[in-house]
Amino acid sequence: MAGKKKEMNHETEQGGHFVWSDRKHHLWFPISFTKYSVENGRLYTTRGFFSSREDECMLYRILDISVTRNLAQRLFGTGTIELNTKDRSNPVILLENISDPVNVKRQLSEEIENERREKGVEGKDMYGASGHYDRVEGDYPPDEDPFDDRP
Repeated sequence: MAGKKKEMNHETEQGGHFVWSDRKHHLWFPISFTKYSVENGRLYTTRGFFSSREDECMLYRILDISVTRNLAQRLFGTGTIELNTKDRSNPVILLENISDPVNVKRQLSEEIENERREKGVEGKDMYGASGHYDRVEGDYPPDEDPFDDRP
């Protein structure tokens, strides 16, 4: 990640853990009022100029990450990262037209896993919260199985 703006993994002036920041790009120019940053185990998205909105998502709540890059984005070195989360207010977060999206995705994946380890959150804990659950025979003792339709 070249450039001052995209330095990763260093301490902030307030003593917090700063990981990454960028802006939404138009072509290769970061001329936008949409800013993204990751610090202290949280992803922040700030949008707007006259009226602004800041959204926050705890990193351990992110379930899935994918990168998409159309031809123009590939030519200009940008891409969009889609984050599927278990956050009810913002289940899908798009980091649109950010520079070097593949490396950012890798860094986010590492940070997400670190946060899950620190908080003791395992993969199985994540699926129940988002409403996804694939029943597998033997998940519960026979007398406690909530999916058992037998009388």
